[in-house]
Amino acid sequence: MFFGLNEDVLADREPLFDVSIEGTQIYSLKPGWSMNDDQAYVEASVSVLDTAATVCFHSTGHGDPSVMSIEILQLHPQAYDFGVQWGDTVIFRTAKRVDCGADQGVYGESYNADPWGGNRFWFSDTEPDVVAKSSTRKLASSNPIRGTSVAPNYFPEAIYQSASVGTTVGQILNYNFNVEPNANYSVWLHFAEIEDGVTSPGQRVFDVLVNGQPFFSNVDIVGMARGPFAAIVLHRTVSVDGRTLTLSFRPNSQKSPMVNAIEIFQVIEMEKRTLNTQVWSLRVLKDTLGLPLRFGWNGDPCVPQQHPWSGIDCHFDHKKNTWFIDGLGLDNQGLKGFLSNDIANLQQLQSINLSGNSIQGLIPPALGTLQDLEYLDLSHNMLNGTIPENFGNLTHLKKLYLNGNLLSGRVPAALVGGPIHGASFNFSENAGLCGVPGLPSCNNHLTQGGKAGVAVGVIIGSLLLLLCGTCFWKRRQNILRAQRLALREAPYAKARTHFVRDVQMSRPNVHEHFRAYTDPGPQLLT
Repeated sequence: MFFGLNEDVLADREPLFDVSIEGTQIYSLKPGWSMNDDQAYVEASVSVLDTAATVCFHSTGHGDPSVMSIEILQLHPQAYDFGVQWGDTVIFRTAKRVDCGADQGVYGESYNADPWGGNRFWFSDTEPDVVAKSSTRKLASSNPIRGTSVAPNYFPEAIYQSASVGTTVGQILNYNFNVEPNANYSVWLHFAEIEDGVTSPGQRVFDVLVNGQPFFSNVDIVGMARGPFAAIVLHRTVSVDGRTLTLSFRPNSQKSPMVNAIEIFQVIEMEKRTLNTQVWSLRVLKDTLGLPLRFGWNGDPCVPQQHPWSGIDCHFDHKKNTWFIDGLGLDNQGLKGFLSNDIANLQQLQSINLSGNSIQGLIPPALGTLQDLEYLDLSHNMLNGTIPENFGNLTHLKKLYLNGNLLSGRVPAALVGGPIHGASFNFSENAGLCGVPGLPSCNNHLTQGGKAGVAVGVIIGSLLLLLCGTCFWKRRQNILRAQRLALREAPYAKARTHFVRDVQMSRPNVHEHFRAYTDPGPQLLT
């Protein structure tokens, strides 16, 4: 990672910030870094155990982080074999990487380095202010070097084709590196004999000391590499109390000591992480509560310990070897969202303060499952609905403030008369609540369900009245229509009645007339 500033940024506005990888802080930029290339750069090797690598830049109150580039390279799985005692539990931050005797600093790409070795940057020890060292002379060779770019470390051949060597017989060759105090450092030394005339074991032998203490004894490059122009790498970890790591190469022969390249890594123990379920739950709350961007809430909420998430209280569980969330304090932050049931995953919560916001919606019953909860303040929001009945299960509750909301219905009896009797409660300024001293009696105060029942009854009654009224109106209209019809047809009906009577009165004469034509009268039988 490289950091930089635009030209229009003044020196007194130089931002200072920290850098963390996978929840572990690895670097802090110091004043003046923008004028020093060696300080505007950080590199680290870390084992990533999932599908994402988290890199965070934490402001320390002096400007916003300023990042030019981030490069992520995959190394050989066993690159830089630091030993089984470290495993995947540490990060190796590059404190210094020097190609001794090189003309200038270059990337491994310029050295045709193997990609599995990573595109490492090698500073030159000839550059000013890189390292403090005793006087040296430069050695260089174009001969091929055996044993380079070999798994798992893949060191480029070019770093062995230059070297720095003492200028006088018996001279101790010193390199001084500025480091962070009270830390462990892994020191890697690269050697290849490239000086003409030095071809046999015993010609160049020297000791290596770190801060005056023996580190390697009787280093014989030709003897250990079995000949000249062959690479060897020596490495060991050392604890440094002060701010300087001094490498001393002390001669044990007539030839002055020499070194081809130096790498120094700070060994940083990785922070333990927060429970994944709790991290995801907080990220859901970030969205549902509408958390302002200034909160960030990226990476891990509890680590690095120097930069926990704002509004989050963390506690370390030594038995489970992990962090968990035990406090949530986001009062008076202008939140306008709603509370999600995902808060149930934060089972170790002891304190929640979300007062003085504009949180809407219902109080999630998930809050009633937080058995360790002692303090819950949701006052002065816009919460509606009823208080969840399972709040009576919060037996450790000491303070419950729900005042200044839009809640309604009966306060659960278990809250004030059950196992948590004696806790401090405040339900005031909720026009719809009833059932505790200071609030209306529920006998004369319908619950939300009661209000709904009354409303349904009124609607059904109104519909029945409307239906009956409609039926009565239709029946009345039918009667009136029949009466009007009868009046309109009365003359025709009277005439028809007279005609029938006339016909009936004249019918006997017709019968007699008929008989006059059909009766033959008396006849004589013979």
